[in-house]
Amino acid sequence: MKLAVVGGGSTYTPELIDGFARLRHELPVSRITLVDPDERRLALVAAMSARMLARAGHPATVHTATTVEDGAAGADAVLLQLRVGGQAARGVDETLPLECGCVGQETTGAGGLAKALRTVPVVLDIAARVAEVAPYAWIVDFTNPVGIVTRALLDAGHRAIGLCNVAIGFQRRFAAALGVDPGRVSLGHVGLNHLTWERAVYLDGADVLPRLLAEHGESVARDIGLPVELIRRLGVVPSYYLRYFYEHDAVVAEQRAGASRAEQVAHLEESLLAMYADPAVDTKPELLERRGGAFYSEAAVALVASLAGDRGDTQVVNVRNGGTLPFLPPDAVIEVPARVGAAGAVPLPVAPVPPLYAGLIAHVSAYEDLALDAALRGGADRVADALLAHPLIGQATVAAQLARRLVEANRPFLPWAGDGR
Repeated sequence: MKLAVVGGGSTYTPELIDGFARLRHELPVSRITLVDPDERRLALVAAMSARMLARAGHPATVHTATTVEDGAAGADAVLLQLRVGGQAARGVDETLPLECGCVGQETTGAGGLAKALRTVPVVLDIAARVAEVAPYAWIVDFTNPVGIVTRALLDAGHRAIGLCNVAIGFQRRFAAALGVDPGRVSLGHVGLNHLTWERAVYLDGADVLPRLLAEHGESVARDIGLPVELIRRLGVVPSYYLRYFYEHDAVVAEQRAGASRAEQVAHLEESLLAMYADPAVDTKPELLERRGGAFYSEAAVALVASLAGDRGDTQVVNVRNGGTLPFLPPDAVIEVPARVGAAGAVPLPVAPVPPLYAGLIAHVSAYEDLALDAALRGGADRVADALLAHPLIGQATVAAQLARRLVEANRPFLPWAGDGR
């Protein structure tokens, strides 16, 4: 099997390579091509990846390319893990909203919209190039905001599935708390990307979420940054991203008092690149765990293996809604358990979603429609409309101010903004 990783120069790529090496029995990869325009980073990460595979005795070869056409040619699957604008743009996404009294986060709220504006056109261009040289390849999108980017890819007719590590992260943490193998645990996961709840935790098919909250509620609460009283009252486990909604003002205060995540990651990346440059380093550095994206490699391997091998197993992915959540349009993209095979992913039936969650899901899904429209067609007014529709903003004056500032800050990445419209 031939894989291409667009954004292969990321310091996170060795995490992905580690998964390929450890899980070779699931996914027999023979060739991995890392694609990135940054030749310096690409060379360092590719050399590190090759050493890791050699140490593990894995037969796959590592190649590099600076263009999508060269890197994706003949690929069976293409993984997208890019960051348009790098950590510098992320820093703006995280700090500019705070100046307007809103949460500063790279995928949620105003920061997520800014990232979508920069990212959607680039990803669509990449996907069109992939289609020319690998028309039957699956595109697995790990690029945030995953829900919006996946919707753009599907609307354009590409063979694409969105992937996030939130669900597999919960599965692994719950299995560890219960002292069981992760394969015995599955989730009642529902919502949109970065807006999900675990409504059930199945151990060998039996729901043990009440037991889990009773015995391990405090540690679960610490992991997601929410009061244990809240999650026990709700009887569900919200993802960490729900903290931005449920504890908005407290989060804003915390963010204003500390360094941005972009600054922290930028420092981490420099340290990691220095390690990758050392020819003696041939295993994944412990420091990489602080980079984020835990268990992404396992999720990616499982998804590609099921697409290639028609396994028909259940995985949590980002797919078309269809009629799964009847309060959303059929073309919305949701994050739920789905049956995955050679033909793609089909969402499994979901129990009715109570208004407490359905209302917020519908609200954010409507915002995502407007955000995608703004990313595709441009225009400061469309940006303002998307911000006005977002539940974390929703004030006309703030939305208008943020729209002007986001457009100005991202002007180099927005061709339509060149004339100041």
